[in-house]
Amino acid sequence: MARQAVRGRTVDMTQGAIWPVLVSFSIPLLLGDLFQLMYNTVDSIVVGQFVGLEAFAAVSATNHICKTLVNFFTGLGVGASAVISQCFGARDTEKLHGSIQTTMALTFLGCAAMTALGLASCDWMLRATATPEDVFAEASLYLHIYFAGIGGLLIYNMGSSILRALGDTRRPTLFLVVSSVMNVILDLVFVLAFRWGIAGVAAATVASQAVSAVLVLIVLSRLPEPGCAFRWREMMRLDRSLAGRIMGVGLPVGLQKAVVAFSNVFVQAYINAFDTAAIAGWGCYRKLDQYLMLPMQSMGQAATTFVAQNLGAGRPDRAKKGVWAALWMSLGVAGAAAAVICAFPGPLVRLFIDHEEATAFGVLFIRLCTPFAALCSFNQVFSGAMRGAGKSRVPMVVTLCTHVFFRQAFLFVASRALPGNVYAVAIAYPMGWVICAVVISLCYRFSRWEENWPAKAG
Repeated sequence: MARQAVRGRTVDMTQGAIWPVLVSFSIPLLLGDLFQLMYNTVDSIVVGQFVGLEAFAAVSATNHICKTLVNFFTGLGVGASAVISQCFGARDTEKLHGSIQTTMALTFLGCAAMTALGLASCDWMLRATATPEDVFAEASLYLHIYFAGIGGLLIYNMGSSILRALGDTRRPTLFLVVSSVMNVILDLVFVLAFRWGIAGVAAATVASQAVSAVLVLIVLSRLPEPGCAFRWREMMRLDRSLAGRIMGVGLPVGLQKAVVAFSNVFVQAYINAFDTAAIAGWGCYRKLDQYLMLPMQSMGQAATTFVAQNLGAGRPDRAKKGVWAALWMSLGVAGAAAAVICAFPGPLVRLFIDHEEATAFGVLFIRLCTPFAALCSFNQVFSGAMRGAGKSRVPMVVTLCTHVFFRQAFLFVASRALPGNVYAVAIAYPMGWVICAVVISLCYRFSRWEENWPAKAG
């Protein structure tokens, strides 16, 4: 297999200095995630500034519901990425092609399943989170449009996972730039010109995601490297053995991501118990928090690909060095970003909503949570490393215990011991991050993940 693709679009991470390889991989990845988040942010700004407080609260109330189903599917993308990267590092052209075809077959099946499940469950999830009546109708409308067109997002995410497994982070980023610009234009047209309100915001998102899906499918079908191209005539080819490996790594990740997102739905329910201003303020904080998480998520994905390729090439020592380099870079960038957000909380919140009480809530949540956010670097990078080795159950268990079970138990007790106290709800996040950072570090140190090659689910 050619280790450096035509025009250098795939990256061999088993050679060269570690820091430059990680930076060249992660910067386009970070920019891609940034643009993806930007068009979600534009949605929120357009709604908050031009539709109203209730509509903004409605979009905020749907955030974790959207993520619950989508995150399960993107977890499978992590499994696919790990398996494809290992085949790429081992130069196994036949298994590489089979892994790509199997991944896309799972994607098309998953699109149908997620669309049906999302449309059937969105109203139920809104009721389960005690969404206030004054925002329920608009939240429901937004979710129905979102899930009706969710196939574009899922195809793009899985297709970009394949490209990133091969070391190509530039073209997925370019596609997101195109779809982000399109989303901004359509937001303004649908909301300001057509007066479609929250329906226009949802329609703009769905249309822009569809464009990114088409672009990534075109590129996948034209990859020149041996074994890398997706073949349409084999679009439903599903190798059971490779599907088992993908599911073995990806299913624990998907369950973890879905359960964490679903638990955040119930965190949202605790916020919903206050008032519309608190919901809007929490939505502003969570939007800013998502930007803060981007460098850590990018380094976690870089660690997954780096470890998978190097274990596939039989270089576990290099894999370990790459993990530590990724961790230090993640801590540095995330820490600097947190400092900026903490320095200017008021102006940042007012970008989304110009409402005095909602702004006060947003500033409060930032000051309570943001100083601790960089600790998520430990979970993102160490979990990413273990997933790259095919060892995905350990990070799943750690994340579920700290981000779900602990957080929900704490909220259950605190909300009853201190009823009506918003501080008790907000500090559940940083407390979970601290505990998770300690536990995942111990697991990384003692799990012997580097011995997990050939990759096994576990």
